[in-house]
Amino acid sequence: MLFLYNDPTAPAALLGEVFAESGFDCSTFDVLPHDRPDDPLVDVTFPDPTTYDVIVPLGARWSVYDERLSWVAGEIEMVRDGLAAGVGVLGVCFGGQLVASALGGTVARSPQPEIGWCEVTSSAPDLVPDGPWFQWHFDRFTTPPGAVEIARNFCATQAFVHGRALGLQFHPEVDLALQEQWIAEDHGGDIGRLGLQADDVRAAAVLDDAARRLRLLVQGFLSLLDHDRAR
Repeated sequence: MLFLYNDPTAPAALLGEVFAESGFDCSTFDVLPHDRPDDPLVDVTFPDPTTYDVIVPLGARWSVYDERLSWVAGEIEMVRDGLAAGVGVLGVCFGGQLVASALGGTVARSPQPEIGWCEVTSSAPDLVPDGPWFQWHFDRFTTPPGAVEIARNFCATQAFVHGRALGLQFHPEVDLALQEQWIAEDHGGDIGRLGLQADDVRAAAVLDDAARRLRLLVQGFLSLLDHDRAR
């Protein structure tokens, strides 16, 4: 399987650990070169998605609709080609927005951005469990045509499923280290802009349960792929 690192500050973290626990050989692809970690204005040639069973586009500080990012179209094409070939796709935050775009949904600035551990209600808890999930987003997606919204809160659609694709608005990969990294690296003042303090974003008490729910989510995603293959 392949994790697409759309931003070096948004690694697979706990999600990579859980897929490895599930028996996957996990590879990564860096969209940005190591010597330009803060400059998304790069040209990118993406790998062939059909050489993987699963691809996971991860989060990013950028916006899918930023027309300066020429590589976004290439990643959208990669997602489409992968899905057409039967590859499973799990999109996380920016990656979920990118998957929504690939399937005909829209992405726009959210009137209610979210940072921190936020409640999410699921109508498919076997796939996306309820609970507080970590959020850090100022954009949001619409459910693509033909997809089914399976999780939501008052701010945004939080998850949809479309064939072998699962799009998430939240960050299930966040562990304690990544939570603290993002808080420490909030040089742009996102937390303060929402009227929050760093401690409002922390929730150490939910981290263990979030890890448990992430394992259920990955199991549910893999069951979705097995069910789709069996049809």
